[in-house]
Amino acid sequence: MKTIKSILIAATLIGATVVSTMSAQQAPAQKHEFRVAIGDSVMIKRECQKYCTGETPSVWVWDKVHTVRQLGTKRFADGVLLMNIYSWMCEDCLIPVNGRAKEAAAQAAEEQAADRAAFEAGKSLEEIAAEKAAAEEVAEEPAEVAVEEPAEEPVAEEEPVEETAAAKTKSGYDRFTIGVRGGVASQLHNAVDGVDAKWGIGGDAILDLQYAHYWTKEGRSTDLGLIVGLGVGYAQGSFKGAENSNFKLGGLDYSITASDIRETDHQLQLEIPLMFSLIHESGLFFNVGPRFMMPVYTPFNEKINGSAIQAHDPETDVTWVDNVITGKYNGETAEGSNNLQFKFHIMLTAEIGYEWILKSGNSLGLGVFADYSVWNTRPKQDVRKYNSLIDVTAPGGGEVATVVARPVTDAYAKSTGFFDVGVKLAYHFNFPKKQKAAKVEAAEIAPAAE
Repeated sequence: MKTIKSILIAATLIGATVVSTMSAQQAPAQKHEFRVAIGDSVMIKRECQKYCTGETPSVWVWDKVHTVRQLGTKRFADGVLLMNIYSWMCEDCLIPVNGRAKEAAAQAAEEQAADRAAFEAGKSLEEIAAEKAAAEEVAEEPAEVAVEEPAEEPVAEEEPVEETAAAKTKSGYDRFTIGVRGGVASQLHNAVDGVDAKWGIGGDAILDLQYAHYWTKEGRSTDLGLIVGLGVGYAQGSFKGAENSNFKLGGLDYSITASDIRETDHQLQLEIPLMFSLIHESGLFFNVGPRFMMPVYTPFNEKINGSAIQAHDPETDVTWVDNVITGKYNGETAEGSNNLQFKFHIMLTAEIGYEWILKSGNSLGLGVFADYSVWNTRPKQDVRKYNSLIDVTAPGGGEVATVVARPVTDAYAKSTGFFDVGVKLAYHFNFPKKQKAAKVEAAEIAPAAE
């Protein structure tokens, strides 16, 4: 009988063990349960000497009130991202400040400052922790009595002091950006009437050096910023068309034709942005505003094929075609710089994309952009500037006619502009500003203590 009873007990224990093991294997992995929430105000414990990434915090970090920006990441499951310093700290290293009275928050700041002073004086972290533990044991009973006494006072008196100075204080950060962008571009030429012109699409590549300041506010998920800087870049456009012009010159009737005209316009340009920026806590960003652009060097190269210069004398009814006296174009490539230098453009620009915060605290952004010229200082031409793209001076006085090829943009463009769209890659160096919450908090507590 005892043997059967022992077997039943053993079987029960084995079954319970198996069920427990299977339940543990089937149970999903528990996620870290955070005691703080996004937007909470926290302080860092003085004994915590490392971020999650392994770097050592600066000395001023421990005595400041920080704001929680993000909870957990794939790399740091129990990590908390602190706004403005853009660093990950283990939650066990944080002291929640939200919901405390101002006196309690001030006391926490004083304790942190005392720990820091003791540490700098040469005491070890173990000695500091032991002294704090001893002090807490001695003050344990008086602390309980002190908590009971203010319970008789109306609860309404505590409501005005629940909000900490950090929640009232606006903070911000600065960043310096190095970016590159490129895509397709066009100079948006508008040809004068009667010209067979087809303006083609080219490309551009721009280097951006930018500075920005962002304003943050407790409880607001989007940072508002202002961007300024300098851009240096290269853009290219093209033209394809034909020529068929008739005009009178020096008593002769001229007819100039060309079956194939090709021109490529290059442009070295400077840009100064002045944009408003929005960055959401998720990483999405949107920049919009004016960009001031100035072409400083505009070389071109032009090729004219299938040309013919015909001059007819109505008095003698004689016609000359490609004659050295009346005019002959040799068909060589024309190169030079047209009249677009130092013409000022105002462009409307927009950028949208996503940025990733790196463990260093800096960030990497990727997005798309578009620029459109809404106004420029280049005067509009109502008529042709030249009789023909192949400009001829009349012969006379024993001199033969001279022939010069003109740039299409200079000769036939009634107006110009600029448009480009493409992809932008940027690296942001973030420089957080030190919080001034402790000073503001002390100033608010002082009148209350009096």
